[in-house]
Amino acid sequence: MVYELSFVNDLVEERLVKGKFRWLANFREIHRDFKVGEFTIPIYATGGLEEKGFLLSKVFSFLVTPKYKVHFLFYTSQEIDVKFLRRLVISCKSKFGTDDWIFIGLVQSKPLDKAVKDAVESIADPRVGIASYSLASKDEASSKNVLGKALQKQLKLTEARFEAFDLPNYLKSFTIVFFLGTLLLVAMAFIGNITAAIQPLTLLLTALFSLILGYQIYKTNYHVTLTLNARDFQIREGKTVTNRKWSEFTDLTIYITPRYETRLRLYSKDKTLDLPLSRVGISRRDFYNTVKQLVSRK
Repeated sequence: MVYELSFVNDLVEERLVKGKFRWLANFREIHRDFKVGEFTIPIYATGGLEEKGFLLSKVFSFLVTPKYKVHFLFYTSQEIDVKFLRRLVISCKSKFGTDDWIFIGLVQSKPLDKAVKDAVESIADPRVGIASYSLASKDEASSKNVLGKALQKQLKLTEARFEAFDLPNYLKSFTIVFFLGTLLLVAMAFIGNITAAIQPLTLLLTALFSLILGYQIYKTNYHVTLTLNARDFQIREGKTVTNRKWSEFTDLTIYITPRYETRLRLYSKDKTLDLPLSRVGISRRDFYNTVKQLVSRK
């Protein structure tokens, strides 16, 4: 379970970097092995509720949004008991401001003890939200306040999903539709003797139609999604879906395609399989180390 805990830490850090917790707060700084009293927190992030974006959003945020400082702590361990939980909460409340919001995510390898569940659910402080999860039993518990429920909803720990908009393949789909549409207009003008078929308005409408239909073709045939957890993964390219387990593979390398796309090539006894890192927006350096542990685990 040690590798799984490390994997979960990496997933949560990746989500923070990608802004996946923006419904909790805009986290601007992320720390590794952050000290809070007697505890060393694997992942700690800090931020606020202020909006980032266009001018009007920033003005609205400045005038209306509370200026709370928000702290997110993520802790993983083989097992967490009630005494540990109470000491951690006390340490956090002592370190941070009295008006700050505190989110605490706890993940343990072993099943959740009933006493721990009860302790988590009984947290009464409205500025402290806790969500706890067990890798072994898949049990989860959260404090019953607003922060706890929000954290439990956003802290999805069983799998990670990566995808990115692939502009070259979308442009390919758009170009195909626009070319065929323009060709149809030319045919209507010459064969059907419809002189008004080709004009700026019809070309504009063809372009708009190509934007919409091209996106549907792109999603159906080219868009890539990589979903993974500590045991297996799924690659979806358009309608084509590949499901495999990490245990099937023995080694991996970083592979560069002729189009200079970065892939992670997995090796089994009789075949290879590529994870399309560039097309789903994953950093090769950190992801290589994570997958290396998953593949070499026996």
